[in-house]
Amino acid sequence: MITAYHRPQTLDEALALLTQPNTLPLGGGTLLSQPTSDPVSVVDLQRLGLDALRVKGNDLEIGATCTLQSLLESEHCPQTLKTALKLEAPINIRNAASVAGTLVASDGRSPFASMLLAMDAKITMVSGQTSVVGIGEFLLTRPRALITHISIPLNTKTAFEFVSRTPADKPIVCAVLAQWNSGRTRLTLGGYGKSPMLAMDGTEADGLDTAAQNAYHEANDEWASAEYRMDVAATLAKRCLAGLK
Repeated sequence: MITAYHRPQTLDEALALLTQPNTLPLGGGTLLSQPTSDPVSVVDLQRLGLDALRVKGNDLEIGATCTLQSLLESEHCPQTLKTALKLEAPINIRNAASVAGTLVASDGRSPFASMLLAMDAKITMVSGQTSVVGIGEFLLTRPRALITHISIPLNTKTAFEFVSRTPADKPIVCAVLAQWNSGRTRLTLGGYGKSPMLAMDGTEADGLDTAAQNAYHEANDEWASAEYRMDVAATLAKRCLAGLK
């Protein structure tokens, strides 16, 4: 239950408000719109100019309150990320949900988080001081800080493959492959657990299918068995390698 609403005009004002107990940032509002009996105050981020999309060098800088749909419609958004965004949520949710809120609330079934993990995205946050952390550390620790923007590299080749019960469902298994000109290769797997898994981060793609299988060896849940995921992940990883672009 929302008991107080604030709309700060500056980032400093927002940060001061967010230090108060039971106070949460409000971006797209899709999470805070869910019913709860706990009293919370919300800090609306609309006036802070955190919704910009801009290219800086080899990176795409995505403002924290940029909606999923705005990112999807951007000419700079990689095609594979567009595919992941369409799977993340239907269009009515994408029109409201912010990239930061989606990432904060993500679990292992999130195609969006799986893509960002493969691309080794960088998260810029403010909590007293500004810090930049890798997406892997962010997903592991989920720090209590205000995200201002997310940066993804544009100088990589990426591939995204998935299996789901229906074309509109979130994946039971998904594989994302990113490769840099240096040969660095990152493979992430989604569809299970609290966060996507980093299965490989190396200088070449040898052993990609084996890495995918090993990552899922305990991935049993109500959606699929570990054995199924291991077999499918190996196949999807090889498809990703063949389809890098």
